[in-house]
Amino acid sequence: MDYKYIMQLLERYWQCETSLEEEKILRAFFSQTDIPAELKQYQPLFAYEQTEEQSNALGEEFDNRVMSIIDQAEPVKARVVPLTQRLMPLFKAAAVVAIILTLGNAMQVPFDRGYTGLENSDQTQQGVSVALKGDSAVIDSLRQSNLQTIKR
Repeated sequence: MDYKYIMQLLERYWQCETSLEEEKILRAFFSQTDIPAELKQYQPLFAYEQTEEQSNALGEEFDNRVMSIIDQAEPVKARVVPLTQRLMPLFKAAAVVAIILTLGNAMQVPFDRGYTGLENSDQTQQGVSVALKGDSAVIDSLRQSNLQTIKR
């Protein structure tokens, strides 16, 4: 007997080029009892459907167990969330705003090393001293202020 067509189908099967109809032909051929010896090694590959028992892998017992687990209602555990934890995002946002405002105000102040905060140095000499005349610390500070006004 010539099994040339079956050999061609097998070659196409190994290259994944067979159609469903051609695979049915191969299954039908290998389900026979009279198969040549050189093709006997491929018989279990194509005859597995007939030898395998048609049954569900999971039985009714499995379905019943799954349904009983699903139907069981578990109590919902409420978690107590403290007020500080609830307000934590608000605290973080307030901190970010405070940092941005602080940096913004710091950028607006001029950075001058000689900045004293006084517009006119003559204004410091116009006031009346409230220090006692005999106080040496007051006299020294007054002398220093007089020296500073003269140097300017």
